[in-house]
Amino acid sequence: MNAPTNIFAQTQNRKADHIRICLEEDVQCHQITNGLERYRFTHCCLPELDRNDIDITTTFLGKRLGAPLLISSMTGGTEQAGIINQRLAQVAQHYKIAMGVGSQRVAVEKPQVADTFAIRKYAPDVLLFANLGAVQLNYKYGLDEGLRVVEMLEADALILHINPLQECIQPKGDTNFKGLLDKIHKLCSEMPVPVIAKEVGNGISGAIAEKLIAAGVAAIDVAGAGGTSWAKVESERAENPLQRRLGRTFADWGLTTAECITSIKAMSTTGVDAAPDVPLIASGGLRHGLDIAAAIALGADIAGLAMPFLQAAAASEAAVYELAEVLIAEITTVLFCTGNATLYQLQHSGSLQRIE
Repeated sequence: MNAPTNIFAQTQNRKADHIRICLEEDVQCHQITNGLERYRFTHCCLPELDRNDIDITTTFLGKRLGAPLLISSMTGGTEQAGIINQRLAQVAQHYKIAMGVGSQRVAVEKPQVADTFAIRKYAPDVLLFANLGAVQLNYKYGLDEGLRVVEMLEADALILHINPLQECIQPKGDTNFKGLLDKIHKLCSEMPVPVIAKEVGNGISGAIAEKLIAAGVAAIDVAGAGGTSWAKVESERAENPLQRRLGRTFADWGLTTAECITSIKAMSTTGVDAAPDVPLIASGGLRHGLDIAAAIALGADIAGLAMPFLQAAAASEAAVYELAEVLIAEITTVLFCTGNATLYQLQHSGSLQRIE
């Protein structure tokens, strides 16, 4: 009789653990990077531009953004998470940048915590992404739950996060991924908003991206390796030595963000059966505007950051504003010092070169 309450309590405790561990423990990748250090911009000492005229606005899924930035999916479901989401949403609204929330499964299980995700009132004009785990489609979730989380957030799109490694290491993780692609296809065909496929830090290859596009996803967030390792996070909260060992063994597992972007872009531009040029979010170990600009130059449309925004939001709302301001300044500086007035020009200028 108490099972639903116990399941909810476990999920809510997991959310609190995730925030604490990410902020207090070393859960970053160390043996693998985002891969962007293999590229370098060619400096232009005579840009023939007024820096004030540089335009870093863009459009993603039909909505105008003030900068090519996504506050990546992080949290929700606890009081602290609600405060973090509010701070992030207010900054997203101010700079007109996109924002996603963490998995809303906790609010499906316990609607009383839905208000920790209800950020539309703070961000009325922002591109907002709801979020559920794709694997939940194999655990009795479907259209109804998808509609509920989108309505909860008044979201513009639904992220389906794909996290096989994390589920392997998470205590009592959901590891039945069999037949999931067909269920993703069914959900994509039924949802009234676009569906975005997202990894959680181990990357999406070109081959898998092609299958996801065929299944109907409207955009892909590569979420490559090189940043926060969810294997490490789950290892920190593991209940037994086996799970802790698994997390440490696979701490640096995955495809780098750079190789995900390049393999997906190559897939969309080569061969007679080339896949459509799907909107692409670069995330995974991006830490500053130079990373963001490099990811966009490689072919991403926008770039997502999680850990830097989490750290700032946990500190204060002012810290989030300061972070957004510096990221925008860094992106603008890259364009200025490569002689490009727009993001489109940056992508097509050849300013970014591989150095090894």
